[in-house]
Amino acid sequence: MTIKNAMVYENKKFVCKTVSIPSGAIAPSFNNLFILPAFCDVHVHLREPGFSYKETIKSGTLAAAHGGFSDVCSMPNLNPVPDSKENLQKQLDIIKNDAVINVHPYAAITVGQKGEELTPFDDLKHAFAFSDDGRGVQSRELMKAAMQKAKELDKTIVAHCEENSLLRGGYIHDGEYAKTHGHRGICSESEWLPIKRDLELVKETGCKYHVCHISTKESVDLIRKAKADGVDVTCETAPHYLVFNDMDLQEDGRWKMNPPIRSEADRLALIEGVKDGTIDMIATDHAPHSNEEKSKGLENSAFGVVGIETSFPVMYTHLVKTGIITLEKLVEIMAINPRKRFVIKESGFTVWDLDKKFTVNPSEFITLGKATPFKECELFGECIMTVVNDKIAYLKENLGE
Repeated sequence: MTIKNAMVYENKKFVCKTVSIPSGAIAPSFNNLFILPAFCDVHVHLREPGFSYKETIKSGTLAAAHGGFSDVCSMPNLNPVPDSKENLQKQLDIIKNDAVINVHPYAAITVGQKGEELTPFDDLKHAFAFSDDGRGVQSRELMKAAMQKAKELDKTIVAHCEENSLLRGGYIHDGEYAKTHGHRGICSESEWLPIKRDLELVKETGCKYHVCHISTKESVDLIRKAKADGVDVTCETAPHYLVFNDMDLQEDGRWKMNPPIRSEADRLALIEGVKDGTIDMIATDHAPHSNEEKSKGLENSAFGVVGIETSFPVMYTHLVKTGIITLEKLVEIMAINPRKRFVIKESGFTVWDLDKKFTVNPSEFITLGKATPFKECELFGECIMTVVNDKIAYLKENLGE
């Protein structure tokens, strides 16, 4: 079977051509589709083992395939925590049996993610990278030791940057919405101060360093300056930080994530960071919870929202169709840069109808999590198919109807 007049991403640009696809996979009447390298998300919570009521590796990877992803990197806040060879293997066994795309699991930086002692890095050297995501490493000395071990093994430290002493019970951004609605805020310094510390340590140790889900203008400035100084640092942000500011918040748990959605000045700084290359990649921080855990308002709901199925349409609608960046740039930050940084080979492609307009309906998600700030938003871009390792991982139903 073939797709006629497809726009295919090749050598950093799009060319129109007719391409062959797996037999019987798509109706021949589909024309003018876009064929992109399958995306790679370096920040996803698959919740298994330990929390399969929130998500499973099967449901999470099916959802990722629906979003156009062939590769995701799974965070370590699991039970058991992948802080030993044995615990990591438990996750790898489930991945082998249930994943429909490629999953690259992180190993924890500290035992139990408690921030008290390093995991046995040498025993975990086959892990994708090291992270304590969900918790910041509070000790400067411990983080330096982790970076030294990572340097020895040629691994990357992937840091959730959060200074616990500055949180003060906050749960949304310490901005105008918090002040006018009587909420406790999380200050920006709780994010950028640990980044500042870590960048100093990277200079000392020479390790490869990646910053998770940056959300503040100060974070962008620090990383931009560090890159100019030759520091080996990359970073990510997520779609919700690029689209919303704290005045868009509603009294609903689907607006609660960590770090929080921040001010308009922060949002604009993040967009500039994407445009000038300071921000290397888009990651979703896909963090599913049960409906009960997300139904308790801003103060009492669990931190985290889902995003793996809407990431590309959100970014295409809000960054490409508005002229902020090109489609080629979006492919770069969602498919090319993550693989380049973390040495993940290209393993598939994804087919999109970019003219298709739809309204986000979480009840239609494949992921078990339904909480998203993009609920009822109108977006462009429908995934028709995702092929991973020469196998169809996702195929739109009722093709040709």
